[in-house]
Amino acid sequence: MKRMTGLERTLAALRREEPDRVPHGELHNTKVWQTILPEGTYEDFVDYMDLDYVVGYDKLVAWNWEMKDPEKMIVQDIWGGLQRLTSDQPSPMHPAIKNEADLDSWVPPDPDMPERYSWLENWVSRFKGERGVVAHATDVFDIARESLLGDVPYFTATITNPDLVDRVNELVLDYNLRYLKNCIEVGADALFISGDYATTTAPMVSPEATARFLTPALKKMVDLGHEHGLPVLKHSDGQIMPLFEIMLETGIDGIHPIDPMAGLDLAEVKKLYGHRITLCGNVSCAYTLCEGSEEEVRKEVKECIRKAGPGGGYICTSSNSIHSGVKPENYVTMVKAIHQFGVYPLALD
Repeated sequence: MKRMTGLERTLAALRREEPDRVPHGELHNTKVWQTILPEGTYEDFVDYMDLDYVVGYDKLVAWNWEMKDPEKMIVQDIWGGLQRLTSDQPSPMHPAIKNEADLDSWVPPDPDMPERYSWLENWVSRFKGERGVVAHATDVFDIARESLLGDVPYFTATITNPDLVDRVNELVLDYNLRYLKNCIEVGADALFISGDYATTTAPMVSPEATARFLTPALKKMVDLGHEHGLPVLKHSDGQIMPLFEIMLETGIDGIHPIDPMAGLDLAEVKKLYGHRITLCGNVSCAYTLCEGSEEEVRKEVKECIRKAGPGGGYICTSSNSIHSGVKPENYVTMVKAIHQFGVYPLALD
């Protein structure tokens, strides 16, 4: 088979076809990639590792935060919520909306600020046509629940005040649609929508509430991508199996990361849904990439490709992200193993 570019490889996988090789891309912690390539930029690192696509991760972009307490690392996000920064992820502290009166005076962020897209313009300039440029947005559910209302008030309002949830969801959706449309106009090749729908044991809300409050906004973002010819991937950790059919009804092209910590088995999901959606995952970033040997990493990569690679429609990634606890040498081993074992036609037995 003719060697494909990273972009061609990624798009073929998202069409559930067999590319020349299983593609790979990640969300990377700065500590990890700078250890691997200390003298280069992140873009240099992408070239150095020969990644097939790059993902812009909005929660880690500087313009998303205003520092409020440097000593305690407390920041205010663009939605007005207070969060505490950790090494990898922000932790919600106080939401922006305490009551409906607050919402009446709340001013949403501006999706048209040019600085929101400087990273994407850089990536399009450097990688367009060679590597996939994937724009990221946080799911409406995640923003409305964490930044605006808070977990308990959001979940309570789905029962006691659904109109409030609808109103907040609509405000966030309007921003996301305008933001993603701008990303498309800059030159993104695909869209990635993050935000968990489940914990490790169960969905956060019932399937009925998921269909009522969560997936309608996701479908509108998917529809936007498809109207412009872009595939759309959805991320959710956790035990999402009771929600799988509901999520598929939105038209998403890929699902990430088939969470092994929640008991999801890549082979089972491939058997059930591999003819309908591309699967992304799921080399363990809870154990193997953090504590395993390099040989264990190689074996797990090979096993993931064996389970989900046949017939195409598979992107090999970690089980969440390359966070600060991942051994840099294990990540390098992972990428090399994907390049070795992921060549089609697969020969893994």
